[in-house]
Amino acid sequence: MSNVIYRTISAKETAHLDIQPQGSKQAEAFVNAFLKNSLPRLSAEQIQTHLHRKAVILEHVLKKRKKQKRRKAKCLSAKERRELRIFELKPEEQRYELFLPLHELWKQYIRDLCNGFKPDMQTQTIQTKLMKADFHGAIVTVVKSKCPSYVGATGIILQEMKHIFKIITKENRLKVIPKQDSIFSVEIDGFVSYIYGSKFQLRSSERSAKKFKGKGSIDL
Repeated sequence: MSNVIYRTISAKETAHLDIQPQGSKQAEAFVNAFLKNSLPRLSAEQIQTHLHRKAVILEHVLKKRKKQKRRKAKCLSAKERRELRIFELKPEEQRYELFLPLHELWKQYIRDLCNGFKPDMQTQTIQTKLMKADFHGAIVTVVKSKCPSYVGATGIILQEMKHIFKIITKENRLKVIPKQDSIFSVEIDGFVSYIYGSKFQLRSSERSAKKFKGKGSIDL
């Protein structure tokens, strides 16, 4: 294989290819014109200096693209949510039967969380999983409270906040039950668990990292 990269075309080859050979002056003029067009920022003297000193890098001007700032979605603050009453139920929506499907979904969620309530499962294991679970849709009953009017209240949890449960009763009454100084019971598939509200004053999203004691108490 030949190592020749380029060479002068002979007269015989130019005749065969039907091309007009250029002289050295024409070639030089073409190169100078090409470089001047490709390097508009340099003068003719600077171009010659580059030719004699090092390889020539042809300029390619890139247009800088303006970075478009991404607009972050603005979330409503807690105050704005309260003012808009986003979480408030209209009177016609405060019906116990409307939330029974939610309760059925909650029961299935707890069964999946506990891998079913098997007879050989340890009570403490179930209790620990329940304490870290989401209780929206659970039916709870106030079994003890410093305020006697809360005792016996039963309903489906519609909303859980840090310090309160909002429940809907069978009488279609919306009640707000404080967690402080109250004990709640929740039953599923024959297993009854007790929630000590004073030790449970967390948002549902924060409970997964919380360690609960095996037994709680309140001074009633």
